Amino acid sequence: MKIILTKDLPGLGFKDEVVSVKNGYGRNYIIPQGFGVLANKSNSKVLKENLKQTAKKQEEILKAAQKLSKKIGDLVIEFKLKTGSDEKVFGSVTTAQISKMLEEKGFEVHKKNISILSKVNNVGEYDVDLKIHKDLTHPIKINVTGDIVKPKKKKTVKKEDKPKDDVKDSKETSKKEVKNTSSEKVNDDSVSKESKKDTKESKKDTKESKKSKK
Repeated sequence: MKIILTKDLPGLGFKDEVVSVKNGYGRNYIIPQGFGVLANKSNSKVLKENLKQTAKKQEEILKAAQKLSKKIGDLVIEFKLKTGSDEKVFGSVTTAQISKMLEEKGFEVHKKNISILSKVNNVGEYDVDLKIHKDLTHPIKINVTGDIVKPKKKKTVKKEDKPKDDVKDSKETSKKEVKNTSSEKVNDDSVSKESKKDTKESKKDTKESKKSKK
């Protein structure tokens, strides 16, 4: 359906502009909220009369918009976003942020009248359109720079250094254990030799005993 706007409606149009909208949006919001009327024959006739009477005023509004456009000029708004090493940004730039930055510079443009022409994914420049009048759109740029986020390093847990005295005692204990082990081995060898000697002597006595009996 076609609607004649009776007030500026950000994101849709300006006063006395004829716009096309969905039936539900027009009947349930625009008309009840007083933003516009149905563009029928009678209302269109009234619009023409109003435009004739307000032609001078409309001209002044357009001149004000042209003046604003000239002031904005070749504006570039800077944004710094966190990025990875591949220069891809974390997050994005919104029309609300651009509107706020413009306001800080003295330019009032509603966020719904701002269009970012491409998605902000990487660092670099992006084109933005500002609709400051129904017959005037002003282009600006935003420049996105990166703040590289370094990955967090894993904390390494250091082993506690033993005191020197403990290390010394540990070495001495180890030496003693080795010495004792060697000593035990020597004793075992001695016992084994004695045992073998006793066995030989026993065999010798047995042989002599047999000879004696014969």
